[in-house]
Amino acid sequence: MHNPADVFASPLLDQLKSPGFAFVEGNAMRPLLASMGELADWTDFVESWNHLEPDQYLAAKGRFRRRRHATFSAEADGVVMPEPHQAHFQSLQYNTLQGDIARWFDPIATPVANGATLRTILQFCHDLFGKAAPSIRRWHIEVHQFRIEASADTAGEPTPEGSHRDGVDYVLVLLVNRQNIASGTTTIHAPDGRLLGDFTLTHPLDAALIDDHNVYHGVTPVKPFDAGQPACRDVLVVTFKASANQPE
Repeated sequence: MHNPADVFASPLLDQLKSPGFAFVEGNAMRPLLASMGELADWTDFVESWNHLEPDQYLAAKGRFRRRRHATFSAEADGVVMPEPHQAHFQSLQYNTLQGDIARWFDPIATPVANGATLRTILQFCHDLFGKAAPSIRRWHIEVHQFRIEASADTAGEPTPEGSHRDGVDYVLVLLVNRQNIASGTTTIHAPDGRLLGDFTLTHPLDAALIDDHNVYHGVTPVKPFDAGQPACRDVLVVTFKASANQPE
């Protein structure tokens, strides 16, 4: 049976290969996701960002980031399955600020992890990234809920490590909500530092899709429009990486 997402996803596959990234506006991302499943709990999904815990590993940089984390796995021809809660680990090669540290974050709440919206997003990623790398037979998947907060005195830094790679194969950055936030421009660079593109995730479901092998990405600091009101940027980050244990 023809999958309606194929009509939309084929240009994304081309963009992932070259130049190595794609920006998808929310009004185009919604039908892509809807072709994979439901977003029936979207309101609760968005609201769950109000219950994130401070990132304790950013003590030296200020308390501007909140997050939760979960791990999943998937066979190439199977479904995405939850894995036991585990630490998030990046080497110093990919994260000069917090590399070589096993970072334990509070788990994503069970209703969110099991909910329709997240399952649909993961199925979309599984389908797209699986087509981009058909030789990978088993995936290690990590999901991060991020809230970046800003105030009149302190800008929020979505990527305090600067332009970087995550040390995975593919990345989805999906905007969930922006409140009273200025800037937060995503920049994409070639390994030699050349700017390949920039865009700002401004509407719910605006998305960046990234081939982590070929490009670097970063986000400029955010500040409040109105210094007297709360200001935050909520995103979901999903990473797909070839599992260390590939089936024969």
